[in-house]
Amino acid sequence: MAHDIVTPSPWMILPFVVLLAAIALAPLFFSDWWSRHYPKVAVGLGAVTVAYYVFGLHAQDRVLHVAQEYISFIALIGSLFVVSGGIHINVKGEATPRANTVFLLVGAVVANLLGTTGASMLLIRPWIRMNKYRITAHHIVFFIFIVSNVGGCLTPIGDPPLFLGYLNGVPFWWIAKHCWPIWMAGVGLLLLMFYIVDVRNYRRAPREVRYEMAEPPDQWRFEGLWNLACLAVILGSVFISRPVFLREALMAGAAAASWFLTNRKIHEANHFNFHPVKEVAILFVGIFATMIPALEWLQTSSLQPANAGPAFYFWSTGTLSSVLDNAPTYLSFLSMQVGQFITPDMLQELQRVVAFPGIADAEITGPHAESVRLALAALREYHAVELAAGTLTQSQMKVAFLISNPAWSRVLVAISVGAVFFGANTYIGNGPNFMVKAIADQQKVNTPLFLGYVLRYALPFMLPMLIVVWWVFFRR
Repeated sequence: MAHDIVTPSPWMILPFVVLLAAIALAPLFFSDWWSRHYPKVAVGLGAVTVAYYVFGLHAQDRVLHVAQEYISFIALIGSLFVVSGGIHINVKGEATPRANTVFLLVGAVVANLLGTTGASMLLIRPWIRMNKYRITAHHIVFFIFIVSNVGGCLTPIGDPPLFLGYLNGVPFWWIAKHCWPIWMAGVGLLLLMFYIVDVRNYRRAPREVRYEMAEPPDQWRFEGLWNLACLAVILGSVFISRPVFLREALMAGAAAASWFLTNRKIHEANHFNFHPVKEVAILFVGIFATMIPALEWLQTSSLQPANAGPAFYFWSTGTLSSVLDNAPTYLSFLSMQVGQFITPDMLQELQRVVAFPGIADAEITGPHAESVRLALAALREYHAVELAAGTLTQSQMKVAFLISNPAWSRVLVAISVGAVFFGANTYIGNGPNFMVKAIADQQKVNTPLFLGYVLRYALPFMLPMLIVVWWVFFRR
């Protein structure tokens, strides 16, 4: 749904700041009050923003657009939650630091096939069962870091920002081709830090307790695997955009089939109930609504300095992805990059050239001839069918300029990695984060509160990894 960007009053960012502060501080200082009244706070602050847009700015289209995004978000999160709850994985043997590290590495790979949300919902319960006799906060936090975020950096299926990039012309395998060294560095550093922390935790548990409480050594059993068909329907429907809400209807249908056809014993074994998804749905009503002015401000402000390079885009996209939804933040900085590097004249020259698919490079002339030649080569490589059929979109042509220029392509990689990696820095940076916390809380696992997550884990572990990634890949 198209909508016009409006310029809200800067004061209207305040409801988002208040909600963020409430999520961070209220559970720490007013835990009982927050557990009873958080729906009123989230919905109330969201209603303030919605009323401002509808009655103050008369921007109903913007509100409807965000409502559609919210419905899509909840349909994906909720359907994956229900379907994954119908699959029970009996884990095998003792959860040694080595076994845990291998499990997280597998989860990072699976995140690119099922998405960070799908992988998180499928693997969090067996992860908790594996570590049941010594499960603690670092197990949940590093699971969020690796499986729910950083791991999904290689395909558009992996994380919502990359999927939006794919819909806007970034070729499907281009990200994997250019991001795999960064993926290996990020995942590898986090796995190394996890292993060191987990070894210390493992050694605290007496040997007799480890042997008594560990899972039997001969059990890797999967129940409810027919739900993988429902999972395939959900993942396939992600690529459907028309007609409106068909995608969400397919997701809801797959979830309903899973819920009604799965044996109750599997749900009981998974300690399944709807409380985690209910909490996430309520909080994100407020987050989606109050975030509108912040995103509008981001899209209408000229934040980039002259000649901004990969470092600026990495840290700017990432920092805002830590507190805003990382998908629209990614799109905002992608638009900013297009505006910085691509002029209307360049686009018009390329449009004239693609009207003649058989044109030779030597026949391309004009002030931007070299850039147009490179962009045309990228279109021939990645969008040959659309080029031959004359169905290229402006987004595909703009992205062709970016990916065909080595310097500009590094900026696009920086935006992509920043959006995905920094989403792990807070519970609200990426959709699966809060869901994983809610499932862990439901199963009585000790999880850090919002500030504890940031201060005790994101800053000591994520920040050093991000600095290394910046220093190695984006510093120049």
